[in-house]
Amino acid sequence: MTSAQVALLRGVNVGGKNILPMSELKAMFEEAGCASVRTFIQSGNVVFSAGAGLSKKLAALIARKIEDRFGYRTPVILRTADEMRTVVANNPFLAGADEDHLHVMFLADVPGAPQIAGLDPARSPGDRFAVQRRDVYLHLPNGGARTKLTNAWFDSKLATVSTVRNWRTVQKLLGMME
Repeated sequence: MTSAQVALLRGVNVGGKNILPMSELKAMFEEAGCASVRTFIQSGNVVFSAGAGLSKKLAALIARKIEDRFGYRTPVILRTADEMRTVVANNPFLAGADEDHLHVMFLADVPGAPQIAGLDPARSPGDRFAVQRRDVYLHLPNGGARTKLTNAWFDSKLATVSTVRNWRTVQKLLGMME
């Protein structure tokens, strides 16, 4: 049985680096055996359907194809439609926050309790975060460019890799999956 999923790639087509045409990315997913493949904006968001067997190996397969074809490595993080529904339903910062300041950091792995406990909530004054399983909700009223709550910081503290999407993109991706 196939299910709707999204692949979130980190750091493609940002600032003229890691150029990856979305048409070629779409073709990689189709060649891998995915169905109903669609991309959203140029930053590496792919909505598709795939069976459980393919899904287990897909992130590594696509990352390898990108490296082979384009010469750079990029994390590929997958979420199912059910997981994205949970992300949208559980944002602790929705009440009273400007949606322009909301983001979600998608983690490749579930961090351990000691790693989460080691995070400094005062690292970036004015900004807030909440870790829920493989997702980190961010409220960044000072802007994403000024925050110290970066991928690199979370990746090092939580011993995983991540990619961030703004709240509007998260909602749009879920809409595409439904």
